[in-house]
Amino acid sequence: MAKFAKIIHENNENLLIKKFIEHFKHQASKIRKKRLTFVLTGGDTPIKLYNKLSKEKTIPWNKIDFFLSDERYVSEKSKFSNINICKKNLLDKINISEKQIYKISTNNKSVKKDTKIYEKKIKKYFNNKKAIFDLSLIGMGQDGHIAGLFKENVLINSKSNVGYVKKMDFTRIGLSLKCINDSKMIFLWAPKKKQTKIVKKVLQDKKFKYPASFLRERNSFLFYSS
Repeated sequence: MAKFAKIIHENNENLLIKKFIEHFKHQASKIRKKRLTFVLTGGDTPIKLYNKLSKEKTIPWNKIDFFLSDERYVSEKSKFSNINICKKNLLDKINISEKQIYKISTNNKSVKKDTKIYEKKIKKYFNNKKAIFDLSLIGMGQDGHIAGLFKENVLINSKSNVGYVKKMDFTRIGLSLKCINDSKMIFLWAPKKKQTKIVKKVLQDKKFKYPASFLRERNSFLFYSS
């Protein structure tokens, strides 16, 4: 059965965002000399959260480095591009430099090549040591997929930090289950009422039918509203 260290449930998205920001600030307050690594999710579910986060003046944004959990293999200018969504609603609104943003390239017309580029980028950042992100914000689809992990690839590339999957709608490059689960904190974000049904299915999932069920329990927080 899928388990989480903590479940935060609210009746609406605004209250859930307030709780998220409280927890995020607590993690950010631990920053001293070192930097904090923050993995961003894409899609439409974090848009309202990102806009609220961008207005927080007490967060030390200059000490935070941003990565993506996954990216659709489309132009960065596309409305379906996750980095486009993240920039428009958060990154372009806060005082950070371009060097703090670690994007997933989609410019080489080769998903294999761009997957390797993101893998190398992560390895270089962590000095070829184990990649351990401080906080990974992970979105969940209505089919229970997380980041770029679906039923057919959730356990593939388990020794790598990055993998890719070809779907009917988009090809995606994203972090592997291993890499996500190695994060110090995982915040699974399901703020929409339309997600309540899949959240309940994941919480009752004894046979690991859904990719979200594979998130490790330790230090993983589930945020959802209904």
